[in-house]
Amino acid sequence: MTTDRPDLRNKPIRRVVIAGGGTAGWMAAAALSKTLGKVLDITLIESEEIGTVGVGEATIPTLVTFHRLLDIKEQEYMSAVKGTIKLGISFENWLDEGHRYIHSFGISGKDHWSAGFQHFWMRGQKLGIASGYEDYCVELKAALEDKFAHLPRGGINYAYHMDASLYARFLRKLSQDHGARRIEGKIVEVETDEASGFITALKLADGSTVEGDLFIDCTGFRALLIGKALGVGFEDWSHWLFNDSALATQTLAVRDAVPYTRAIAGKSGWQWRIPLQHRVGNGIVYSSKHMSDDEAKHEFLSSVEGEIIKDPWPIRFKPGQRKKSWEKNCIALGLAGSFIEPLESTTIHLIQRGIVHLLRMFPQVVTQPDIDQYNATLDSELQHVRDFVVMHYHLTNRRDSQYWRDIQAMEIPATLKHRIDLFRETGKVFRQAEELFAENSWIQVMMGQGVMPRQYHPTADVMSEPDLKRFLDDIRRNVDSTVRALPQHQAYIDQYCPGPREPAPVGAT
Repeated sequence: MTTDRPDLRNKPIRRVVIAGGGTAGWMAAAALSKTLGKVLDITLIESEEIGTVGVGEATIPTLVTFHRLLDIKEQEYMSAVKGTIKLGISFENWLDEGHRYIHSFGISGKDHWSAGFQHFWMRGQKLGIASGYEDYCVELKAALEDKFAHLPRGGINYAYHMDASLYARFLRKLSQDHGARRIEGKIVEVETDEASGFITALKLADGSTVEGDLFIDCTGFRALLIGKALGVGFEDWSHWLFNDSALATQTLAVRDAVPYTRAIAGKSGWQWRIPLQHRVGNGIVYSSKHMSDDEAKHEFLSSVEGEIIKDPWPIRFKPGQRKKSWEKNCIALGLAGSFIEPLESTTIHLIQRGIVHLLRMFPQVVTQPDIDQYNATLDSELQHVRDFVVMHYHLTNRRDSQYWRDIQAMEIPATLKHRIDLFRETGKVFRQAEELFAENSWIQVMMGQGVMPRQYHPTADVMSEPDLKRFLDDIRRNVDSTVRALPQHQAYIDQYCPGPREPAPVGAT
């Protein structure tokens, strides 16, 4: 511990040290170097000896915006990460075995200022003049038909599937081009100031030290800085989110890539399928209290499609959040700060939100009001995402295993109960400022999982029945004509952003 330093609480921030690479570390390095690289010295420390979780290959549309902020050219990025398009998530076997619905990234129909489209659709259903809710959303219909193309004026919302290791490599080059420095090394000690408790330096295995004014902890579940050095505790959410284990692997593709992620519910968890240009990412997420590792591996490997190209690797985790994302002069990003299972592909989004909030609030010197505001903002966003994910488990008819029966017996967060009760009784949804999931996301998932409102807003009754029919028919026809004109997703990817070819084996002709 060092004691011969001035008060670090009043020291200007000039040197930022990022502990750990992977997606979180290099996203932070890329954003900071692009935005503040001219006034900050940015150093990232990572060790080739330490592996990363290696998943997080499905994203949500906020990453498109993040890339625009960093001036990343989409075709260059998608080619580099061998990416495909994602229009939503196909939830299979969640309400009941054999049932399927898609949570898409689109907007359904047209809202009135006093009431959302769902109210007009519900009246149309009551009158027998409205078809399925999916018929009024371009993204949802396109996903069902495996189609995609960019449309004028941002006419289609989308995200990406990508190779996470290639993404980190892509961001590393971008960061270094903007002046960020990478140090290869394993962190063995975190040095702190006795007076303030601030981190002063990171000591590496080779005996060298890296000093800094602000530290970003991207060391994953180990949380070397925020957890071990600064002692910030972890709030456990496993009483709401039972899953604590995963197995992941990669397989060769056996069919064209679809423009959505698949989330397939099983006896004691669920499996993901993420199609890339060159392979498919696969995983099973499960509760070790309800299924042994051997049972999970057998269930997983017996259901994957295509030749396995990488042996399955295990991942252990605890769902929840760090009690403070920012403590003293250390900010936790990614798995060091929180973990909510990847059911709605929110891991990279939450990294991004932590970075964006940091950039918005970046201080000349560390102050407690900045820290408090940052923590309050991140807490609110994390709890919103948590509730959205818990909702998928709560709203199900499944009782075919102890896992699902135990889930049905659990008490859900009061914040989530209110949203479900409000929609069930009135058809209304609401969105607080800065929340990730918009109204249509809540509507699609709640209706997809069996919640149909008992009433609709009286605004829907103002329109005459013939006018309502014309209103609904016009929307459906526009959706149909738009989707009909789209190319198949695989054909579009092959033309738009083909990834580099895999090198031929030595001796091949």
